Amino acid sequence: MTSQKLMIILFSQAALIILVFVTLLWIWSIFIKNVSIVDIFWGLGFVFVNAFYVFMSGNLNIRKILILILVSIWGLRLTIYLAARNIGKGEDFRYKKFRKNYGPKRYWWFSFFQTFLLQGALIMVVSLPLLGINSSTSNGTLNVLDYMGIVVWLIGFTFEAVGDFQLTRFKRNFKNKGKVLNTGFWKYTRHPNYFGDSAVWWAYAILSIAAGSYWQIVGSIVMTFLILKISGVSLLEKTLKESKPQYRDYIEKTNSFFPWFPKK
Repeated sequence: MTSQKLMIILFSQAALIILVFVTLLWIWSIFIKNVSIVDIFWGLGFVFVNAFYVFMSGNLNIRKILILILVSIWGLRLTIYLAARNIGKGEDFRYKKFRKNYGPKRYWWFSFFQTFLLQGALIMVVSLPLLGINSSTSNGTLNVLDYMGIVVWLIGFTFEAVGDFQLTRFKRNFKNKGKVLNTGFWKYTRHPNYFGDSAVWWAYAILSIAAGSYWQIVGSIVMTFLILKISGVSLLEKTLKESKPQYRDYIEKTNSFFPWFPKK
């Protein structure tokens, strides 16, 4: 079987699995009246898709084992973090706003297309580097690019995980209410967790190139675009400017995305 044919088969089957998952989640969200559960599934969705690619592609090799470990660590950590942050807190303000705008009589079915089906489609597009790695005809022997990818992944995962931990600890202290976190990684970038997330996906892109799959890095490009312009940096910056007056001073001193020393 050619690499291209295997890729099409794997992608089609994985897409069907994700469709089943998001549909079940949507049905559950109707009963509990909380669309936020889809956020928790984001990281887990990539774990499922990648594990399917690894075990159904055949010819298990060191690169496939490596990507299985890296994606599982990243996805499970994100899922546990979001579950701990969201469970018991009610529906996220974004979905509450949508529910109010569309009305409860329409939003229950509209949310399937706007949120659940959209997230399923994004998971499939963003995970293209993982498909590239697992459908490659390469023998899986690691090369210089693989080791570069591992280094980038370690940097990205550290920024994302430690950034989330620092933010959680900051928010737990009631004395910090209304204040801006500007210590730790947050001293060097206003969004260390988003920078880390993007770096992780560029690490997967590097590993995809190392496996001889090139165009599939479009998934990493899409992920970075989402983080910067759609659901990450852009949306959060707008909210923080309105809710925290000190944030404007923080903007003047601290890089938005790429870590660097604060300005004087």
